[in-house]
Amino acid sequence: MSRHILVIVSNHGELGGEPNGTYVPELTHALHVLERERITYDLASPRGGPIPVYGADADALTREMLAHPEFAARLRETKRLAEVDADRYDGVFFPGGYGLLFDVVEDPDSLRLTAAMARLGRPIAAVCHGTAALSAVVLEDGHRLVEGKHLTGFTREEEVAMKTLDKIPFLLEERMIESGAIYRKKAKWKVLVVTDGTLITGQNPASAAGVGEALAAALR
Repeated sequence: MSRHILVIVSNHGELGGEPNGTYVPELTHALHVLERERITYDLASPRGGPIPVYGADADALTREMLAHPEFAARLRETKRLAEVDADRYDGVFFPGGYGLLFDVVEDPDSLRLTAAMARLGRPIAAVCHGTAALSAVVLEDGHRLVEGKHLTGFTREEEVAMKTLDKIPFLLEERMIESGAIYRKKAKWKVLVVTDGTLITGQNPASAAGVGEALAAALR
């Protein structure tokens, strides 16, 4: 049976006066795994249309995927979240990058779609800063999606290493704990993927492929 997922990305393209958006290796490395498993996807963003990305030269896989005309077209033509129907998808994935801290995290349609995925029992995956998009999701029973859930995301130590503490609207690690999550982490830049029920999260860019593997397994 074919599987089709929704990938939610950001339209915000700036951090501290520098170009930003979606950290594209977190997208490419997860999608590479999903495509190998013949899992298809749609890209969607709050405003739809083109999305800003950075990290295009990070590695050979990312450069290869960005050079593919079909993938490049997808980045220019994302769906508008308000027009997306959760029933059409078997799961949702949030790649990271700093952009989504400024738009996706509080976007009502992103929150609606993620809550619907939870209600339908479908996998919800995120990597790095993407985990922040789960912090404000409220379920039908009034509890937050992440309440009591084991998860991970970009750490304080990694933010310090990136010198971004004075540029971000909030610290992901603190936000998740405040939202009731059981936050887990390893030393900076180490691979960590945490699965708790249908919730799948990865700590940092190095964890993107692992999140893709866990999501593919959940969709089998």
